[in-house]
Amino acid sequence: MAGKEAVSLPRKVYEKELLRLQAELVKLQEWVKAEGVRLVLVFEGRDAAGKGSTIKRVTEYLNPRVARIVALPKPTERERTQWYFQRYVEHLPAAGEIVLFDRSWYNRAGVERVMGFCTQEEYRLFLRQCPIFERMLVEDGMLLRKYWFSVSDAQQQERFRHRLEDPLRRWKLSPMDLESITRWEAYSRAKDEMLVHTDISEAPWYIVESEDKRRSRLNMIAHLLASVPYQEVPPPVLELPPRPPSTGYERPPRDLQTYVPDHAASL
Repeated sequence: MAGKEAVSLPRKVYEKELLRLQAELVKLQEWVKAEGVRLVLVFEGRDAAGKGSTIKRVTEYLNPRVARIVALPKPTERERTQWYFQRYVEHLPAAGEIVLFDRSWYNRAGVERVMGFCTQEEYRLFLRQCPIFERMLVEDGMLLRKYWFSVSDAQQQERFRHRLEDPLRRWKLSPMDLESITRWEAYSRAKDEMLVHTDISEAPWYIVESEDKRRSRLNMIAHLLASVPYQEVPPPVLELPPRPPSTGYERPPRDLQTYVPDHAASL
C-alpha cells in the first residue's frame, strides 16, 4: 500500500524555515515557564516514520530543565501489576514544563496489541479508559497534542535498509522493528481501531504525512505553534558586569593536572 510520493523540500528552504520555527519554539518555552503552563506532546506512528528526528529538532534549542523527553523502556515486573496508565502519570509535566512522549500509553493500542503482549481484556479496557484519562488531563488544565506520523510501507522499507547499512544508525533497528514489516496490515488495523476510540474532541489526533522528513518536521512544528496561544515574553535585561581586577591569584602548574590529549592537533 504505497503512500503518495512527496517531493523533497530543498535543504536551504528547509533549514531557513526550521531555524525560524525553532526560534518560535524558544518563545513558546518562555511563555510556558512564565505562565505555568503544562504542555504534553505525544509522538506516535510507524517505526522509522520520523518521530525521533522530529523530537530532536523540537528540543534542539530548548532548556532540558523545561522540555523533557520521555522514552520509557518495557515495563518492569512491578509496573506490570500497576494500573496501566500509572507509569506514565509520574512523567507528566508540572507547571512551567513541556513533556514530549517518544511513544506513550498508546503502546497498548499498537505494539502490545499486534504482538500479543497484552490480553484482549486489557486491550479493550485501554480503549475504554484512554479517552477518560485524556479528558481528565485536559480538564485539569494540561495542553495535550497527539501526533501520528504516517509513512508508506515502501518508504519504511527504504529507511530500514538505510539503517541496516549505516553503522551510526544501526542501533535504531531492533527485531521488533523488522517484525513490523511482516505485520504491516495488522498494525494498520490496530491504528484504525485506535483512532476510532481515541480521536476525541478534547484531544484529537493530528496526522503528520512523513514521506519526506523535512516537510513532516516543519509541518508538525508549525501546527504545534499555531495550536498554542503563546505570546512572546520579554526577556530580562542582562548586562555583563565589569571583571574585577586581579588580587594576585596564580593557577597551579599545568603538570599537576591531567589534560585531555590534543587529538585535534593530529588532524
